[in-house]
Amino acid sequence: MYKRALVPLDGSPVAEAIIPFLVKIAGPLDMSIVLLRVLEPIPPVLGDSLRQTLLDDDETRALDAKEYLASIAATLHARGVDASWLVRSGRPAEAIVDAVDEAGADLIAMSTHGRSGLGRLLFGSVAEQVLRHADVPVFMMRQTEARLAASHAVEEAVQRFGVPLGRDRRDP
Repeated sequence: MYKRALVPLDGSPVAEAIIPFLVKIAGPLDMSIVLLRVLEPIPPVLGDSLRQTLLDDDETRALDAKEYLASIAATLHARGVDASWLVRSGRPAEAIVDAVDEAGADLIAMSTHGRSGLGRLLFGSVAEQVLRHADVPVFMMRQTEARLAASHAVEEAVQRFGVPLGRDRRDP
């Protein structure tokens, strides 16, 4: 069975949607999670003052990524899940596939934005590239903004009313 999952995150709620599922299965499977954030390089710009600004921005981006992942890892730890994190630079799909060995992962678990048609043509699909090139199994969960909004509405209803939407609320 799987013992360590690599979970690429891009900072979006869609990418983070895989985490609740992993929390549910990590305990029973005794699985640890390695969170990964890939920072795409900023294209070079001419000019010395701009170059220094970009170098400072790279450091700031790396620090922000570390803080972001450390926060999620702390939340996972609080839920009893062993979690660590990595920050890498490069093209996302390549960096994800390359991080598998470093993380000692035997599974990649990620959300896909569910783009199709023109959106997929314009933006490409990191998930598809990972699926094609990874040497370990890839678990993908399709998550769209609309589906994510609907699940948040259900969670809010449960917190507010104590029962999920669509269920009868009967007095005992």
